[in-house]
Amino acid sequence: MDSDLTTITNIGPATARALIAAGVPDAATLRRIGAHAAYRALLVAGERPHFIGYYVLAMSLQGRPWNDCRGAEKADLRERFDSLVAEVRAAPLSGIEAELDMIGLRHR
Repeated sequence: MDSDLTTITNIGPATARALIAAGVPDAATLRRIGAHAAYRALLVAGERPHFIGYYVLAMSLQGRPWNDCRGAEKADLRERFDSLVAEVRAAPLSGIEAELDMIGLRHR
């Protein structure tokens, strides 16, 4: 699956596929919604939370190397990441996820 998402620094084919599957179809959409909303979409789509992936996405949209995040900036992003993960985990389940959770079959 080709995507112009891979034209953004630090975004490779696997990340592009995950973003597309999560409803972020292209670079313009990613730039418009930002890293935080895009990562929320990934989590809602079932991606496992990973702080490095979160801040790499933030650095990507700034055109910076993924490992350029340090100090207070990294601490701030960590707080935002932790809040996002807590928010997504607290969201009520719907549809098949709710049914699977009721019978103990949904993976957490």
